[in-house]
Amino acid sequence: MKNRFDVTIAGEINLDLILYGLPEAMPLERELLASDFRLTLGSSSAILAHNLAALGVCAGFITRLGDDPLGAIALGRLAEQNVDLSGVKRVSGGASTGVTILLTHAGKRHILTYPGTMFEMSAEDLDLDYLASARHFHLSSLFLHKALQPSLPAIFRQLKARGLTLSLDTNDDPDGRWGDPLDELLGLVDIFLPNDDEACRITGTSDAESAIEVLAKRIPLVAVKCGRRGALVQAGNQRSLIPAQPVTPVDTIGAGDSFNAGFLAAWLRGEGPEACAAFGNRAAALSTQRPGGTEAFRDPILVRELLSHAGWTAHAN
Repeated sequence: MKNRFDVTIAGEINLDLILYGLPEAMPLERELLASDFRLTLGSSSAILAHNLAALGVCAGFITRLGDDPLGAIALGRLAEQNVDLSGVKRVSGGASTGVTILLTHAGKRHILTYPGTMFEMSAEDLDLDYLASARHFHLSSLFLHKALQPSLPAIFRQLKARGLTLSLDTNDDPDGRWGDPLDELLGLVDIFLPNDDEACRITGTSDAESAIEVLAKRIPLVAVKCGRRGALVQAGNQRSLIPAQPVTPVDTIGAGDSFNAGFLAAWLRGEGPEACAAFGNRAAALSTQRPGGTEAFRDPILVRELLSHAGWTAHAN
């Protein structure tokens, strides 16, 4: 029986309001002027779903969001790429859709998030049959899913029992604890996609090489995103450093999520670990050429160039 989707994703959704050109020192009670701003689709889960779909991957997305203008704009961006949204739960009353404000200062940034409904999504919001109607399931932003966390090991086990492969990108832990249910989930996933700082914090090591050695003993395929160094990828005892694509970035917001999209798109095509990491690097580089994590993937010319470089052709979702 043919799967309905290539990938299903359960995760958070919000918009990013990005202000550019602000001073790093920001005194109180002063009107500080930005040089530019963008309102883009934010959140790791939604960025991943958007960019996977732009790359021709058939994606289904479940989230919980407010019945408000922010939620409508965010869903509209996903609908543009034909991400399936039939499992989305919109709620009125209570928390509204979240928003992240990013204040950029010469390549560095403050990140301020109102989580809103992303803290509220629980197992009751998820249709397990919907999630299981794919070849693969992905979860991002583990530590933002406060209500969902206790149910995740059981959900992962059920999806695995139904034949899906699983991937995880924890993203940052705002509390700095890196606790439950992470350890249990690491024993269940097929692919783990942290950045180098996250990998070191999770393993208690000081560098990406040491971290991936620890992680690869438990997880079949690990890809550690190392920024300008590229990506360190390991399957079993085979480890490679895949160099980053040389580009001058406009904005690095969402580059890690775009790497995930490229990596998983290649993996679902049957590519090996090194080829997956190389395409992930290309997807990450592409994302840096426009503000925000999805704007470059909204440009069909840029996406066609990316696919053509890999020898791929887009297919309809």
